Amino acid sequence: MRFTSEQHLDGGVLERGFTLGEIPGILWTPASASPSEPVPLVLLGHPPLGLRRMYPRLVARARRCAADGFAAATIELPGSGDRPRWAALEQARADLRRAMEAGEPVGEEIVDALVLPLVDKSVPEWQAALDALLALPGIGGPVGYSGGVISIGVRLAVVEPRIVAAGLFAGSLVPRAVFEEARRVTIPLHVLLQWDDEGNDRQASLDLFDAFGSREKTLHANMGGHTGVPRFAGEDAAGFFARHLRQPQAGPGGR
Repeated sequence: MRFTSEQHLDGGVLERGFTLGEIPGILWTPASASPSEPVPLVLLGHPPLGLRRMYPRLVARARRCAADGFAAATIELPGSGDRPRWAALEQARADLRRAMEAGEPVGEEIVDALVLPLVDKSVPEWQAALDALLALPGIGGPVGYSGGVISIGVRLAVVEPRIVAAGLFAGSLVPRAVFEEARRVTIPLHVLLQWDDEGNDRQASLDLFDAFGSREKTLHANMGGHTGVPRFAGEDAAGFFARHLRQPQAGPGGR
């Protein structure tokens, strides 16, 4: 990991840009972080729209994490932002746009081509970033995952034992294979669903929530569309991470 930029935000939050190989990312740490008192870490997921475009939302979420005593970090997804173009992914996106503009059902083959390669490539990158982040002085875990492409969150919850809790944003473009993976998720979950999200199949979101194997899983459904998330929903998510990242973690049975 190589740091490429540094700036201090209000409240003593330190923001540092970094690269991990070809992957750009951002790390935010609270003033309380120190080698003698390392802080938990929240991985901030996001849709594949590019870090520059998503920065205002990401930094707002990172500031809240810092206020709660957590570091936060994010990385650029494959084929997005300043990373090299990914022809297969761009074709899948074009197929999705064509189907939606024509008012046609989005078939499983489009969903699989759009999501599964992204999950397969990005999850190991998140894990490599986690290796590097936890090696830094002042960051010690436990680790939470927040938001982003829900299929990526599901895969990480299954394969990454260092992640002890996840807050997920419901979305309907979920391959059948991910529903099967969801049954293997056992960590605590906080799932946000906008009830009238114009781009989301509500029943698919409910079915995925039902598939999760976690003993502790909470669905927060709010009236309104995709951009109508109420402010208090962020407070609820922050409380979820405070409960699970500040307390001593259970043994293997707790997952």
